[in-house]
Amino acid sequence: MRFETRAIHTGVYQDQTFNSVTTPIYPSSNFYFDAPGKHKGYDYTRSGNPTRAALEANLASLENGSAAVATATGMAAITLVTMLFKSGDHIIAGNDIYGGTYRLFDKILPDLGITFSFVDLRNPRKISDAVLPHTKAIWIETPSNPLLNIIDIEAVVAAARQHQLVTIADNTFLSPCFQKPLDLGVDIVVHSTTKYINGHSDVVGGAVIAKLPQHVERIQYLCNALGVACSPFDAFLVLRGLKTLPLRMKQHEINANALAQWLNHHPRVRKVYYPGLPTHTGHDIALRQQTGFGGMLSCDVDAPPEKLPAFFEAMRIFLLAESLGGVESLIEQPWTMSHASMGEKGLRESGITPQTLRISVGLEHVDDLKEDLERGFAAV
Repeated sequence: MRFETRAIHTGVYQDQTFNSVTTPIYPSSNFYFDAPGKHKGYDYTRSGNPTRAALEANLASLENGSAAVATATGMAAITLVTMLFKSGDHIIAGNDIYGGTYRLFDKILPDLGITFSFVDLRNPRKISDAVLPHTKAIWIETPSNPLLNIIDIEAVVAAARQHQLVTIADNTFLSPCFQKPLDLGVDIVVHSTTKYINGHSDVVGGAVIAKLPQHVERIQYLCNALGVACSPFDAFLVLRGLKTLPLRMKQHEINANALAQWLNHHPRVRKVYYPGLPTHTGHDIALRQQTGFGGMLSCDVDAPPEKLPAFFEAMRIFLLAESLGGVESLIEQPWTMSHASMGEKGLRESGITPQTLRISVGLEHVDDLKEDLERGFAAV
């Protein structure tokens, strides 16, 4: 079956009693045994649940992975993957990544003995220079958050294989609809399913998808041991959102592309970060490894930081909020919001400034979005 069909049908038909066309929610915390050691596949929802299993089957299919694990949040998914490593291990990560990921890598895991180097993964030489005798993995985020930098996945995978390193890719910004890192050689994919996969801003969740049996088995074991699996109700909501993922992503991209081109010629905008623009430094790579450019863009506005509150206040459609990937358009200032935990040094090294705005382009009419941004520009 093709992607759109699998998004609707994979993992859905769990109800053998009444033939429900939607996946039932199994809210039971536990399942009784027919006899000691004999049950119908489930014993305790932390360990496994039919609703969550349906979501995991769907996600594994869409990413072309062997299996998936659905977690309670996106950060739970990221934390789960890092538990594959131990004290003394070293991981290379991009220097322009989600602020929550940066905080975990920079502030939390080093206390447990897992260290990180943050480098520009667009430069193969910097990757090679960062490899140490105890390096175990490379963490890829492409397009990056929030500057939409494009990492050549196949080039990073080739570098990783030279040193026998595991590759992990955060595919949240594009979803499997527009990018499949496992097909490009990556070992493990992570998602915040809160974002495009769910798509309706009404649940938080995450997912880990792997292709190698040794990674699958260990990730499933760790998810149960750590207790980070998502709830049945959240799994139901995410599975519902997946059914419209292809349609939503196409419209997100149409709107984002139109808005990026408009902002690219706006007198109050210094720079637009959107891989769909031919002037974007990663445009050619994106054409090669993606099937779409997505619904996220960022820009540097020509306005003093102290006037940005008036900019946000003037708008009626764009909501000043973190997160992304919902049907409604959101705008935020990474410097003080989603990436504040990086600290000023980390922010500046990654290229983020107080004038950088990150925009999650929703499904509203694009002309209304342009008019709303004009209200903001007029206010400053």
